[in-house]
Amino acid sequence: MAGIYLHIPFCKQACHYCNFHFSTNLSKKSALVEALVKEIELKRGLSEFEAIETIYFGGGTPSLLTHQELKFIFDALRRNFDCHEVQEITIEANPDDIEKELALSWKSLGINRVSLGVQSFRDSDLKQMNRAHTANQSIESIKILQESGFDNISIDLIYGIPGLSNVDWTRHIQQAISLGIPHVSSYCLTVEEGTALHHFIRKKNWSDTDDEISAQQFQLLIENLAEAGLEQYEISNFAKPGFESKHNSSYWQGKIYWGFGPGAHEYHSGKRFWNISSNSGYIQAIESGRIPCQSEELGEKDVLNEYIMTSLRTREGLSLKRHVELGGIQTEAFNSKLKGWESEGKLIQNGDRIQLTATGRFFADGIASDLFELD
Repeated sequence: MAGIYLHIPFCKQACHYCNFHFSTNLSKKSALVEALVKEIELKRGLSEFEAIETIYFGGGTPSLLTHQELKFIFDALRRNFDCHEVQEITIEANPDDIEKELALSWKSLGINRVSLGVQSFRDSDLKQMNRAHTANQSIESIKILQESGFDNISIDLIYGIPGLSNVDWTRHIQQAISLGIPHVSSYCLTVEEGTALHHFIRKKNWSDTDDEISAQQFQLLIENLAEAGLEQYEISNFAKPGFESKHNSSYWQGKIYWGFGPGAHEYHSGKRFWNISSNSGYIQAIESGRIPCQSEELGEKDVLNEYIMTSLRTREGLSLKRHVELGGIQTEAFNSKLKGWESEGKLIQNGDRIQLTATGRFFADGIASDLFELD
């Protein structure tokens, strides 16, 4: 089984919290859609032995695509890939884009999952993040989706925002629970150099982020969602049983996936591929019959270390047997590191499985890198 990821790099606003600013110029939208479909056709046959299980429209704001544009893309996928076994089709959207007619249009095309960029249920946070929507629009958009027949809805929430108290953060979580959301993706705010947020903090216009408060809010997230029946199946992802993201899970399990569009990534044949991110450069290359991508072949240690990183982020954890199969050597030093993290209460060993504790999940990246096998 394989997945398909379509990167649609158009958006109506840029976020203060990231370096990647989406194009606000929609004049080339039609040309981009046509190029994306041509890329699908150019890759025809590459996946003839892999049935597609998931399709994901992400990147900027795919919800800006019209019904006809989405149908044009779907028709191309079905002509060129084996989509008979597709189980999950996700589209990312902003709350202020959601209308009843749009939601019903998605349902008619077979889209069965919506990932909504809520970020916060407090207007002051949204304004600080330069988001175009309001908290009320988030609530209304969720209700519209539910009334339109969508039961598989995921929302994004950000914690560790400057000025966000633990009390307010708990209110955000409880708001999501009260709305009956079956899937929550939640991320800690990180401040990248060169972003507007970094500038504002440096100029003392806003307070800096606080690692201790972020850790507390991460723990509150785990506890509150667990009480509501949403299990932490990956570090940043929580779901009611049966609502785990099949598409994202395929990444963590090392499955094959195909990518289309500027900046899209894909993984197959033991290699990782990525398209150039420039819209105009991508369109020009595709129009000339060339896929503008780069690639890298993953070495044995790359595959092993990637497994360590991704497996520790999931509830299943790291399999010591699989670790050996991928070339891992469980030396005295490796086992000593495991025991060290275990003595700190950050991981547990349960037979063949190494799993992070609730405390350890906040330090997942550091623990994983400590276990990496280096040259």
